[in-house]
Amino acid sequence: MTGLAARLLRHRAGPAAATLLALIAGVLILVAMGTLVESGLRFRAEPRLWAAADVVVANRTVSHTFSEFGETTTSTVRLPEGGTVDEALVDRIRRLPGVAAVTGDKRVVIGSPAAVGHGWDTYAFTGRPIAAGAAPRADDEVLVDARLGVAPGDRIDLVVGGVGESYRVSGTAETGAAEVFFTDAQAARLSAHPGRVDAIGVRMVPGADLGAVREIASAAGATTYAGKDRGNVEQSENQAAQTLLIGAGSAFGGYVVLLIAFVVAGTIGLSVRHRRRDLALLRAVAATPGQVRRMLIAEAALLALAGSAVGGPAGLLAARWVHDELVGRGFVPVGFPMAGGLFAVPAAVGMAVLVAVASALVAARRVTGIKPIEALGEIAVEPRRSGRVRLVAGVLTLAAAGTSGAFTLGAAGSTGALAAAVGMLYLFVIAVALLAPRINAYAARLLTPLLTRVWKVSGYLAAANLRANAQGMATVLTALVLSVGFGGSVWFLQTNLERQTTAQSSAGIRAERVLVAPGGLPADAAREIRELAGVRAATGVRRTQVIVRAIGGIEPVSAQSVDPAGITSTMDLDVREGNLADLRAGTVAVSATQASSSGWGVGDQAELWLGDGTPVTLDVIAIYGRGLGFGDVTLAAETVAGHTARDTDDEVLVSAGPEADTALATWSARQPASEVLDAATRTRLISTDLALGAWLNRLLIGVMVGYAALAAATTMVMAALARRRELALLQLVGVTRRQIRRMVHAEQAGLLGTAVLIGATTAALTLSAIVNGLTGSPIPYVPPLGWVAVLGGTTLLALATTVWPVRRLLSAPPIDNIGVKE
Repeated sequence: MTGLAARLLRHRAGPAAATLLALIAGVLILVAMGTLVESGLRFRAEPRLWAAADVVVANRTVSHTFSEFGETTTSTVRLPEGGTVDEALVDRIRRLPGVAAVTGDKRVVIGSPAAVGHGWDTYAFTGRPIAAGAAPRADDEVLVDARLGVAPGDRIDLVVGGVGESYRVSGTAETGAAEVFFTDAQAARLSAHPGRVDAIGVRMVPGADLGAVREIASAAGATTYAGKDRGNVEQSENQAAQTLLIGAGSAFGGYVVLLIAFVVAGTIGLSVRHRRRDLALLRAVAATPGQVRRMLIAEAALLALAGSAVGGPAGLLAARWVHDELVGRGFVPVGFPMAGGLFAVPAAVGMAVLVAVASALVAARRVTGIKPIEALGEIAVEPRRSGRVRLVAGVLTLAAAGTSGAFTLGAAGSTGALAAAVGMLYLFVIAVALLAPRINAYAARLLTPLLTRVWKVSGYLAAANLRANAQGMATVLTALVLSVGFGGSVWFLQTNLERQTTAQSSAGIRAERVLVAPGGLPADAAREIRELAGVRAATGVRRTQVIVRAIGGIEPVSAQSVDPAGITSTMDLDVREGNLADLRAGTVAVSATQASSSGWGVGDQAELWLGDGTPVTLDVIAIYGRGLGFGDVTLAAETVAGHTARDTDDEVLVSAGPEADTALATWSARQPASEVLDAATRTRLISTDLALGAWLNRLLIGVMVGYAALAAATTMVMAALARRRELALLQLVGVTRRQIRRMVHAEQAGLLGTAVLIGATTAALTLSAIVNGLTGSPIPYVPPLGWVAVLGGTTLLALATTVWPVRRLLSAPPIDNIGVKE
């Protein structure tokens, strides 16, 4: 059957080319995304700081065990602030038999230049020699990595905790990262975690058992890392990139696969449907159902393999381009290893072949499942309506789509919100696909008077065609709705998130001035600024994350810690319940979205974990509306003190009149690289940062919208080319070419109008539900030219992919086309 399938494909170049194009684009997308996800999954952090350690004791994750539907599940997430262990554990491990050397790492976050500091004892566990110079012996000396661009004897200014200090470079080394090594005493003074260490490195005597170390670490609530797992202890940029790639792939990967399956299935299904006459004749001349199915499987497999041959290499090139863009935009470090597609390419090819073959089998199910004489009779008259099973499934799916918006409140962050929006949109589109024959038939009856009045005889023919071909045009309607739905919902969701975040941040700032610094501001900066002449209030703000219980486990959410003194004078969080002035140690304020998701109310106790994994129970004293602009959780600075990786504030909000400008400028001049901004400049910088951070989401959304548009284009071209015989027959019975063209225009107006109405309604419901769940605003924002671009683009796409093929068909003599079946 393979040879016959190949010959038939050559004689049906139009439908084959459309299906091949959909498969090429699908494989390209799958390979590109799969390669990025594969890169994240295959990445293994090599031990660098602890290369010479046999085992490392650290606290890097938090786990929560819960019961759901009678099953016990454990959810584990990585700690946003890294986590620490008790310094006393170092001495307890040192006393264990078989321990040759042990040290506790006092990790120091350096704000400027961006680097990480450690005590000198930790350097011995790197196993690296000093490249030049010597070890630091005084507290004002440091050994630095060569990439910081200094040499032994130079001076280097380091900002730690918002305070700048000059050090003499005693030596340099190739440590593999931007790192600085202080004396142990100086590292202890600079550490943001007194009495705690970031990790403990242990070197054992040859043949010693690690069991005792594991036991004592477990009793202290820490985890031991040995062998290749030692690299997981180090909080590197590569690990952040790994999390990003896997997270983005997990959020969108399944939906992309579903979209490709949806498109390819529709394309192949439409192609098989237009060949019912050929397949029925094969059945009539004694071809068995199995032979017909094998022929269709062979055709689909050949197209899938051909598409993979082109899409696979193109996908690898696309993945490399995306990787370069991610590196250039700071999402991924330069040295992050890129996978070669060893698993992504076979998986994409297998998926393409599986989808194509399954689609062919489903499409041929009817024509191969009935008797040959019934197949010949069925193709003469279009079935008037679909079965009851399809109707019931469509109604149930529509109901599920309508209620799915209630589950979007648990979506964490913009990526989670986008994934929730895509899922909701898919349910609507699947419902439309199931109900499309009935929708087409009902719309045709409604539009018959209008089409006849506007296009006269051509409108009458168009209405008759729409009524008679309601079943056959179901795929075209679905493709158009998919295109309008994607373009009008998920594309604008990112815009809404950025706009709402910026608007909330701007509206919530009552302070006239904002102090910022690249290396952060000292924790006591707000207190000092309050004492300046003309300053009414000053609030230090530190951004962090906390971990809360969520549907199906636990997850990190954005948070801020603030100095409560005078907070109501510097920020307005749109408090809806409670009083933000009551914020102090042991209390918390939460956004309305988080309160709804976690079931918290004013007066309740909120159980959560701080960024370093410390469990806390806090009294909820307020619920506010501006969660996107300020974070879903607001804590007092005392609550998070000692529980963040750095002991600095990100900004200080200052409420003051013009008379305080001189004093603020003088104070700022004493801080390393700090500056005083007005509120409008702060808002503009936030908007720029949001746009940069949303680039990956926009790329993924753009790919999905573009593929949906491609699906609509190929489907309509195939549908138009399949009308060769029909249009020739109309010409032979006396219908002029002009009337046929007007008939096609009328058909397109009716079909496009129906698709746009349904697609726009679907997009509006999806966008409104998600935006309302995240922001509390039921009316989403759409740019002035947004809907014009979506609707205008869809209209031009529909006209171009229908009118041009029809004009091409009409250019040939009808007698040449009457016996041809495309």
